[in-house]
Amino acid sequence: MPGKHPRWKLVWSDEFDRGEIDPTKWDFELGNGFFDYQTHQWVQGWGNEELQYYTRDPQNISVRDGLLYIRALKESLHGCGYTSARIRTRKRDGTPLFGKRYGKFEFRAKVPHGKGLWPAIWLLPEHDRYGGWAASGEIDVMEIVGEKPHQYLGTIHFGSTSPKRELVTHVHEFPAGQSVADFHVYAVEWEPGEIRWLVDGEVWATQTFWWSCSKLRNGKGVVARSSADLNPWPAPFDQPFYIVMNVAVGGNFPGVPNPATQFPAELVVDYVRVYDRVGGYGEPAPRGKGRLPYQKQR
Repeated sequence: MPGKHPRWKLVWSDEFDRGEIDPTKWDFELGNGFFDYQTHQWVQGWGNEELQYYTRDPQNISVRDGLLYIRALKESLHGCGYTSARIRTRKRDGTPLFGKRYGKFEFRAKVPHGKGLWPAIWLLPEHDRYGGWAASGEIDVMEIVGEKPHQYLGTIHFGSTSPKRELVTHVHEFPAGQSVADFHVYAVEWEPGEIRWLVDGEVWATQTFWWSCSKLRNGKGVVARSSADLNPWPAPFDQPFYIVMNVAVGGNFPGVPNPATQFPAELVVDYVRVYDRVGGYGEPAPRGKGRLPYQKQR
């Protein structure tokens, strides 16, 4: 049963007790890329030069004994050298299955590791209200650089539409004897103007600074020149976001696998739970310390 959090009330969950992926909660992303409607072109490798082809095949994704398994395999499919799976609480046609603005997003999981593996649990905006990635934001609850199992990353992406985006990454080091290969509870508490990362119930990082600019030049994001160019605080993290879970292989973040990388590589998820704050949310906290794009570095 869901654990008790005095400040939070459960509003959505998946305990993976149906014996199959619940189609009312999750849909599959398939293939090795996506169509970018801004640039009117196909983006291969999901924009990160990833090597896997995502499927909905039971060998890549399944539910057994109350656990979700997302498995990356070393096998060829449609010109890719690996297969894996990626699910999200949004249908492929854009129809929301679940999304939320603010709250506590909690995941109990154990995570594969090895050179070239890129497992992640993250949040994306339901609608690109402020523009293309990353002007409308991204919240990474948990991801790892595959060959570093003793640490995981919590990141936000924000700023202007790519390539003028920014990010802030926090790094959590596990105590000696622990790693991502063990079950841990990963979470974010997201409130107006503040995002906190937790592991096993303990807050280990807090972020109170970001910005968003919707201006474009020739279809690409530009650097904000003044406060008038910025969307009102706390944009972009003031809109509903949906959940994504996947195991990527290769790409410009973890590099390519080496002979020591073990396959199958399994992300095992015990549950996903989302909570609302008891009593609701107040006014946004003031923007924290950081350098806005139009400010000179001191």
